[in-house]
This record gives sequence, structure tokens and C-alpha cells, in this order.
Amino acid sequence: QVQLVESGGGLVQAGGSLRLSCAASGRTFSSYAMGWFRQAPGKEREFVARINWSGGNTYYADSVKDRFTISREYAKNTVYLQMNSLKPEDTAVYYCAADPTQTLRYHYWGQGTQVTVSS
Repeated sequence: QVQLVESGGGLVQAGGSLRLSCAASGRTFSSYAMGWFRQAPGKEREFVARINWSGGNTYYADSVKDRFTISREYAKNTVYLQMNSLKPEDTAVYYCAADPTQTLRYHYWGQGTQVTVSS
């Protein structure tokens, strides 16, 4: 079983930055692909970013490309989402998720962290 705990959310003005962290338990973290998703009020959850098990490949939703960066630190079993140039439309609850089988099936999810961007 893998447990994921997000942190780093908060209130920020448009144009500002935040860094989200996702701490994972379990010794097999290094073999998992990891992703970030978000869900705004009244909307479906959407993909934000993904990083493969080696950290060598990253993928982003078009809406966050060139503004957000996903990375991972194996020694700390942690995945990060650096968010720059934030916009009010980035306001959502952000979730990290783990894909143990590298098949785009996320078996484990965190509880989420709220990001609010004021205009």
C-alpha cells in the first residue's frame, strides 16, 4: 500500500508561484510513475502533469505547459509541482497520484491540497 500526502497549497495572487509537494510512503516509490491532477468547483478532475519512473520524461496539460514543472526527489520519496505565473483559472484542489504499472492507471491518490489564485 502506498500513501500520498500533498502539501504546499494556499492563497496566492495572480502571477505568483507555489510549489506543491507530494510525499509518498513505501519502498517502491522509485518504480512508480507519478502524476498531478486538479479539480475545480463544479468541474471534473483533470490531468495536470506526469513524470515517469526515471524522471526522464515529463508530460503536461496544454493549459499549464511552460508554467508548471513536475519533478521528483528519490531520496525524499517526494514529487513536486512548481507552479509559476499562476492564473485565477488554476484555482482547484490539486491531487497527486501514483501509477505503479506505468500504464496511466493511477492506483493511489492523495487527499488533495487547495490552491486559490486571486485576481
